[in-house]
Amino acid sequence: MTPEPATICLGCWQQLHLPVPLRGPLSVPFRLFGIRPSRMNPNTCTICEMAFTRVMKARAVTIDATVMFADLRGYTALSQSIERQEMMSLLDTFYDDCSAAIWRYDGLLNKTLGDAVLAIFNFPVKQSDHAAQALLAAREIQHSFREKHDQLVQAIGVKNADIGIGIGIDCGQTNFGEFGHAHRDLTAIGTVVNRAARAQAAAKAGEILVTGAVRDRVGDMVSGDGNNYALKGFEQPVRLFSA
Repeated sequence: MTPEPATICLGCWQQLHLPVPLRGPLSVPFRLFGIRPSRMNPNTCTICEMAFTRVMKARAVTIDATVMFADLRGYTALSQSIERQEMMSLLDTFYDDCSAAIWRYDGLLNKTLGDAVLAIFNFPVKQSDHAAQALLAAREIQHSFREKHDQLVQAIGVKNADIGIGIGIDCGQTNFGEFGHAHRDLTAIGTVVNRAARAQAAAKAGEILVTGAVRDRVGDMVSGDGNNYALKGFEQPVRLFSA
């Protein structure tokens, strides 16, 4: 069973113990003042988005977080052979499935990168089990896309089109803040982010690969001995587990 959307802003409640309504009749007066669900996580509000300026002024903070990358496999090859409308429809489905799952488990949809997304869990909504929440979101993304696979292939009009989603997840201490001078960007950086991205690149279509750090936090949600992968940018092999 998946969580229901929050009726109050989880960020404001955790940080300020302030019950800011997000949905229902009580939210109407707040919306008149521009307070509404955030576009990055609709279980938080625009007050939380404004609070990000504190992070920006600090330049960077170190947080314990789970980072998830999801990539739409086969999109680049298909984009050379299908119509623009069909291509955009496929990408819309991917984004919709990812955002719905990420938000349902209170992740922050930090970036959309062409045919990939970057999500962060445990910021701004704090979660003691953020690694497990990220994995549940990843599994929901895969499940939802598998259910639509045949319909999407038919809509594309390319017989036996090779499409799917590869997902990589890592967790640990991560730097989060606003970086750059000419172009400033609020995002997460560091080894955890890089390792999650490389794990995603190693994942096959329909596969979720997680690091040992994630496996250690999620208990029996992940089993098996895993396999060593030579990930770009890492001198030593990294053990990843199929989840």
